[in-house]
Amino acid sequence: MLPQELIRKKRDRHPLTSEEISFFVQGVTDGTIADSQIGAMTMAILLNGMTKDEITSLTLNMRDSGDTLKWRGLNGPVVDKHSTGGVGDKISLILAPMLASCGAYVPMISGRGLGHTGGTLDKFDSVPGYQTCPDNDLFVKTVKKVGCAIIGQTGNLAPADKKIYAIRDVCGTVESIPLITASILSKKLAAGLEHLVMDLKCGNGAFMSNLKDARALARSIVDVANAAGTGTKAVLTDMNQVLGTTVGNAVEVQESVDYLKNINVDPRLHEINMTLCSELLVQSKLFKSSDAARKQLQKSIDSGAALEIFARMISSLGGPKDFVEKPEKYLPQSRLKLPVFASRAGYVSSMNTRNIGLAVIELKGGRTRPDQKIDHTTGFSGFCQIGDFVDPQTPLAYIHANTEAEYQKAADLLRSNITVSEQKPRKTKTVFEVIE
Repeated sequence: MLPQELIRKKRDRHPLTSEEISFFVQGVTDGTIADSQIGAMTMAILLNGMTKDEITSLTLNMRDSGDTLKWRGLNGPVVDKHSTGGVGDKISLILAPMLASCGAYVPMISGRGLGHTGGTLDKFDSVPGYQTCPDNDLFVKTVKKVGCAIIGQTGNLAPADKKIYAIRDVCGTVESIPLITASILSKKLAAGLEHLVMDLKCGNGAFMSNLKDARALARSIVDVANAAGTGTKAVLTDMNQVLGTTVGNAVEVQESVDYLKNINVDPRLHEINMTLCSELLVQSKLFKSSDAARKQLQKSIDSGAALEIFARMISSLGGPKDFVEKPEKYLPQSRLKLPVFASRAGYVSSMNTRNIGLAVIELKGGRTRPDQKIDHTTGFSGFCQIGDFVDPQTPLAYIHANTEAEYQKAADLLRSNITVSEQKPRKTKTVFEVIE
């Protein structure tokens, strides 16, 4: 087979056979297929789609491109959550230790920033010493000992996806349902999960801007995952505004620690997190009802149990032992932290969330090419929410930047992408629906 012939076949809207998909994934893995050919194939898939059989074959071949983990001797279910990406989405950081405190095991394999969305690994790279790519032995040891571990793909776990993922980020092929499905599930299936919940973001800051597209992606993921033996649900959640009060890397880690300490908990962040956690705990039969699960989850915060597990995970993977006691001592800080005010007083009525995510990239807090180093200090804190009243004393946000020019550019971007009106807007749903 020739890679260019397979690209041409998909370009011309013909389905690929399982043998052809296997050949292409193997070539990605061993390097015999060039980056330019991977980019061309992903563009062909974006434009022309794939059948369910093609997506399943792509997913399983990407899963089998490296090691697959087997969990034995655990006294609880192996579960995980995955988000399709958002702006200010730090739920993975708080969900994993909360689930672990309730009796689940969470081997979470996460990614870096993709397009305008932030990456969980980039956030953890803010923590000195934390190993986002440990070997499999340390990963397994941490999950068994602590109850959860959040890492990136090692060289041996779904390596084909790791390469394709990086290329999609910089060649305009992020928003493809087949590629998103295969990318997410190849990692999750390689981690040996029994149960999975998908956080499908929907809105102007998500890859799926409307409910119709979000439902289509949810159905694709749920069908493929369940066919592969991993019980999966999808929760459709709102991404028409920043999630939580921070956007960036170090600032989102700080908000996550504060959440687990029950300090200034953002209501929307809390509702989405509790919904995802309770769905998993009921699905895995640790609790009989959502209400019972939510009560125990809240207890894990109030008692400090989830915070303790988060601290042990940080320490086990190389981070400071006293990180949760003194996060500000370890998290890198920007040179400047300055407020940005709206040009008029009123209520925040809408925001272009995608452009706010791109503003972080302008602050060097995200990437425009796969090998780019990012600035973990930059971003936004104290971010306004829709319905908040802002005036000359109440800023839209605080900008964390390292030069005056960066601050000014970010301030202009925020003002132009946040709408302030005289009338207070109606409150909208945070969780839209659950797809089984």
